[in-house]
Amino acid sequence: MAKAIHSMIRVVNENLSVSFYRSAFGLDVADRLDFDTFTLVYLRNAEADFELELTINKGRAGPYALGDGYGHLALCVDDLEAEHERLVAAGFNPRKIVEFNREGALLARFFFVADPDGYQIEVLQRHGRYK
Repeated sequence: MAKAIHSMIRVVNENLSVSFYRSAFGLDVADRLDFDTFTLVYLRNAEADFELELTINKGRAGPYALGDGYGHLALCVDDLEAEHERLVAAGFNPRKIVEFNREGALLARFFFVADPDGYQIEVLQRHGRYK
């Protein structure tokens, strides 16, 4: 059986991205591998073994074109309102909280926030399948 271990995104500014993910989601650097033309930074927290891999291509000055194929990264939290307020106070400008209902039952409550490179992150209330 396969086990999901990480997802990779390309970022322009390592320090800005690491700071965002640490402040916004408590992800810390688990490993950093520096090569001649690129650097890999693996972020995670105590909640899960799954990691977010940041790839920083050296010499890259401009932003990446995210295209129309990228969806989002999703994380779940215990207190959605508190996390939303915390991200607002930190100046990260999360979008409004949205509630999805299906057949009269709550399916999900969530909001989105963008990282410094424009990647969308969905923050979900722990509920149902989102644990």
